[in-house]
Amino acid sequence: MDDVRITRVEWGRLTGRRPRSAGSNARLGDHGVSVTVPIARLTAQDGFTGFGVSHGPAHVLDTLLGARLGDLFAPGLGVADAWLGCDYPIWDLAARRAGVPVYALAAANGGQIPTEPFRARCYDTSLYFDDLHLPDDRAAAALLAAEAREGYERGHRSFKIKVGRGARHMPTEEGMRRDIAVVRAVREAVGSEAVLMLDANDGYTLNHTKRVLAETADCEIFWMEEPFREDPVLYHDLRTWLEREGLPVLIADGEGEPSSSLLDWARAGLVDVVQYDIFAHGFSRWIQTGRLLDGWGVRTAPHHYGGHWGNYAACHLAGAIERFAYAEWDEAATPGLDTSAYTVRDGWVEVPDAPGFGLELDEQIFRHAVEDGGYSRTA
Repeated sequence: MDDVRITRVEWGRLTGRRPRSAGSNARLGDHGVSVTVPIARLTAQDGFTGFGVSHGPAHVLDTLLGARLGDLFAPGLGVADAWLGCDYPIWDLAARRAGVPVYALAAANGGQIPTEPFRARCYDTSLYFDDLHLPDDRAAAALLAAEAREGYERGHRSFKIKVGRGARHMPTEEGMRRDIAVVRAVREAVGSEAVLMLDANDGYTLNHTKRVLAETADCEIFWMEEPFREDPVLYHDLRTWLEREGLPVLIADGEGEPSSSLLDWARAGLVDVVQYDIFAHGFSRWIQTGRLLDGWGVRTAPHHYGGHWGNYAACHLAGAIERFAYAEWDEAATPGLDTSAYTVRDGWVEVPDAPGFGLELDEQIFRHAVEDGGYSRTA
């Protein structure tokens, strides 16, 4: 691995579709039906290739040409900082050359041995505000319940429900009332054994959070994600209230633009689940962060919504992080990206033991993407 060099870099943008259009959340409007998957493929001088999501600009990717893989990637550390914009293609290439799946290579870095067959827990992340056009709470709740049931039929047993309609899209009281109705309807639709999480995207106040959690206490919410903008005083108040009320709800945060103090708050016990974005934070950094969180007894659940590739990348992190909680699953199909080796069954993603990330590219479709707005460079 030390001496082999990168001789070709290709980049193209693939576009996929969700089964249905995703609506609003507490902050943003409709998320739509499309997903964008920017792919970089690296070819080494020995003929091995590796590919993965890369948002790195052309001038950064060009610096890979002629670089030694041993300078880009260290088995005990991951990808060097200068090339983190190409984190995923480099991991894929290193694992393919080693003849092992990425989860095994990542686990070996930390001295862990993943169980086989390998799998990771996942949750359906598709329950957005698809109901804002409906004036009646019962109809809105029924719509979201039907969507949750669709996820259940696709193999999911854990579901994240967007809440916070009253932050922007509805009057505050009406929005909270509908949030509560939706949560209760989803619980009924998926059964008592399913796991439910709530995500307010900072759309609640502390008092709104308490109100909704109190009125859905019998729904057994697993975590409350981004209830309000990060604030250690409010976190402490919420933690104290949850303990007093006997509600075993975890506090999750870190998805968007998290405070630089988030890890300190996690270590102090104010945050139970850290959710840094899997693309912005990167695979290599996530391994390092996850091991810190393991030592503090804090759970890991990387965010990635909208990128499709993150469904699969997150699963491989579970090989290296002991307290990995969930992979976020944004159901989509992207022409050119073969994901058929992965299966969601009974709330788990069954991860292939093929080398690399276990994904394959359709050469014709990727070649078209490279030629139509992408680029290719050869050393």
